[in-house]
Amino acid sequence: MKKRIRNIKKLKKMRIHREGTGILLTSLAVLLLVNAVSWYFVPVHIFNVILTAFSVSLYLLMVNFFRSPKRHYEGDVENLVIAPADGRIVVTEKVFEPDHFKDERMMVSIFMSPMNVHANWYPVEGTVMRVEHQSGCFHKAWLPKASTENERSLVVIKSLNGTEILVRQIAGAMARRIVTYAQVGEECFIDEHMGFIKFGSRVDVYLPLDAEVLVNLEQKTVGNETVIAKLK
Repeated sequence: MKKRIRNIKKLKKMRIHREGTGILLTSLAVLLLVNAVSWYFVPVHIFNVILTAFSVSLYLLMVNFFRSPKRHYEGDVENLVIAPADGRIVVTEKVFEPDHFKDERMMVSIFMSPMNVHANWYPVEGTVMRVEHQSGCFHKAWLPKASTENERSLVVIKSLNGTEILVRQIAGAMARRIVTYAQVGEECFIDEHMGFIKFGSRVDVYLPLDAEVLVNLEQKTVGNETVIAKLK
């Protein structure tokens, strides 16, 4: 049995994801400026109170969206597929995968609402075989056609037991930017971030038909913690 390799230096230790640092700093500066101008020039006290309360609430929502919790998977990873994202299961069914395998696969889809952590983790450990960005539409992420018609990124990973797993990051009606860190040829580890999707979005995982799916529809998942399937 091949021993699991961990690269501790690559574990994400930040509380705010790097994709949100610039946005949060810019937003903070803009909100502070707007509120300062309002309090200085607008004599209506109640208006300023409402504006400040709204600004604080909005900023806290943004901070919540870009949070990056420290997670370290402690269990055995051999033949297991771990959830690549926080969210809820919206699909567990056999589908035709047209881009890479070009045959039927078991698909497990996780929908991420704007309130979920939007970092994406690698679901298995192994080697990245393919990375590809595909342009498309921006349908609501939970719709079935979103998997094949929306803006998306495809990552194929050859797991430690030789099985290829396809992970697809999918943009939604609000999510207009997909960030993928995976690079062809590099080793990947479950505790590492595979990418990030901004605002409501979805992640599909394509498995062999003989994989045992361990999650149910509407079940909540925790990225890098929930086991979603077991490979034969």
